[in-house]
Amino acid sequence: MEVSIIQIGNSKGLRLSKTIIEKYGLIDKVEIILEEDQIVLKPIKNVREGWGDSFAEMHAQGDDHLLIDDVLEDENLEEWK
Repeated sequence: MEVSIIQIGNSKGLRLSKTIIEKYGLIDKVEIILEEDQIVLKPIKNVREGWGDSFAEMHAQGDDHLLIDDVLEDENLEEWK
């Protein structure tokens, strides 16, 4: 696909079609990866996107238990008072 570089104020930019923006999930920002002979645009996703669904699925499967007890057997809680 060939696109023209356009003037945007004192800068230059690329115009992407709505179809491309929607297909690749480009919302507010993109990561620009500069490689030897190409420029890659990568969508930036919310780092916690989908966590709620994952936690709900873990709970439904009974896989949301503690891996380490919150109080250890030899722990002296009196020293924290």
